[in-house]
Amino acid sequence: MNFTPKGLLGVIAAVSIGTATLLGAGAGTAAAGGGAHRAHCDRAERPVWSGDPSRNITARGCSVPSDGGKRWYRVEVDTLVEPRHKTEYANGPVERTDTRHDTTIRCMGYTKDGDRVNWFGCMPH
Repeated sequence: MNFTPKGLLGVIAAVSIGTATLLGAGAGTAAAGGGAHRAHCDRAERPVWSGDPSRNITARGCSVPSDGGKRWYRVEVDTLVEPRHKTEYANGPVERTDTRHDTTIRCMGYTKDGDRVNWFGCMPH
């Protein structure tokens, strides 16, 4: 096969457009929550530093899907407690604590430690 510069440019453009289309379709599905597995937690805590919520959440009373290893979970939380820290340290003073009810948060995954579930890669709301 002998490609001319113009022909090679056309092939590169076609492959790039095809790849972008495939990646765009997958990203749109993930962003919309399509394919996300559902979980439910009674109570969760998510620290907030300088207005930016943590990407990790510690929860109790959770029912999580048995098919672990999937990506993107839609976690429905009855009570979400958000202590707002004055400093960037977890053991620093807390300015105030906000409580949200019936909140849904998207997280990439979780680990379990007894009755506690540690969600990670959670998106800010």
